[in-house]
Amino acid sequence: MAFDSTRETIRMALDTLRTNKLRSGLTILGIVIGVMTVIVISSVVNGLNNNVAAVVESLGSNVLFVFRFPVFTGKPTTEMLTRKQLTYDDAMAIGQLPHVTAVSPVLQFQDHTSPFGGGSTMVKGNGRIVNNTSLEGATPPDKDVANLEIIEGRFFNDSDQEHASKVAVLGHDTADELFGLHDAVGKEINVAGEIFTVVGVRDREKTAFGGGKNPDDNMVFMPLSTFHNIHPEQLDYWITLKYDDAKNLSLVQDEITELLRRRRRVANAAPDNFAIFGMDSLTRLWNQITGGLFLLLFALSSVALMVGGVGVMNIMLVSVTERTREIGVRKAIGATRKTIMAQFTLEAVTLCAVGGLLGVLVGGAIASGLRFLLPSLVSFWWVTLAFGSACAIGLLFGIYPAYKAASLNPIDALRYE
Repeated sequence: MAFDSTRETIRMALDTLRTNKLRSGLTILGIVIGVMTVIVISSVVNGLNNNVAAVVESLGSNVLFVFRFPVFTGKPTTEMLTRKQLTYDDAMAIGQLPHVTAVSPVLQFQDHTSPFGGGSTMVKGNGRIVNNTSLEGATPPDKDVANLEIIEGRFFNDSDQEHASKVAVLGHDTADELFGLHDAVGKEINVAGEIFTVVGVRDREKTAFGGGKNPDDNMVFMPLSTFHNIHPEQLDYWITLKYDDAKNLSLVQDEITELLRRRRRVANAAPDNFAIFGMDSLTRLWNQITGGLFLLLFALSSVALMVGGVGVMNIMLVSVTERTREIGVRKAIGATRKTIMAQFTLEAVTLCAVGGLLGVLVGGAIASGLRFLLPSLVSFWWVTLAFGSACAIGLLFGIYPAYKAASLNPIDALRYE
């Protein structure tokens, strides 16, 4: 009996929607927008989180970076910028620590005044030119430390490093634009006026932000000794290292700290004049960014849902006024206050549920379309939360109109015209 009554109430609510299509559509528009906003933003954030996790995983959990100042904590201070640079010998000393399995000192040449901080080197080959290419000098262990994937040819070796050979490994996009991915090995390129032989091509770099080209794919890698010959002025080393086991993180950090403080002659009472950071720093930074996005998500969706809730309350109050005589008749034949209140509350919830369902469909469609521009992954948990919030709004804003309907005096209601 209760099931039949509920089904009849839902049917009446849907009849109200069909009878007043325009009014009902405008009423639930806020609900649709609110639910759609939740699904779209949560899908983008979820997709970005998955990509960031993939990037972190690709770099490895047992990798640490050492630089003269932190790079994930905002703009460096004047004191940080004037710190003594790390050296090649610092990297070699770190490599001798008991738990460090591989270390690679890296130097880069980039023009940070150019748009997006891209490189300014022009690379020529095969009658073509690639602009804004970054140059990186590294040692052979860099392939293993940074988990570089070589899809064609090889990485440079100890002999190349020892003899400062003019060999190069091209980034994915650099090789593709100059020669095509599978035709670059063995070809010659002109870098900064020097002729290099291509010995390898690197796979596409994983990126957290999906579509578009990754600047890290437009690079030329060469032996560190060769890089010194081209850009002897670049001495700001970035040290990347891999250690034996992720559980030894604290121990390795302490060993590196003690070693560098001693080598850099840091006074006992003075703070470190270098920074050691790992993937957890990138993860923390990303969580701060996504935390802001989620605040935006809740702000936008809450406003839209509240507007939708006010609209639902308004149309339910109008419905109570239009159906006053009907309410009087129902009370006269035995309907209780509880029955009337349940009917109008369920009608409000049904209105919001329809808006929530439309919001899920529209939001899901937009999130799917965004995959061509941004990483987007629809979350069942967020869909459920958004739809549940829409129904909760219907319950919250439907109680007062339902109470007003249930409180009508049957005699006065029957006299209403």
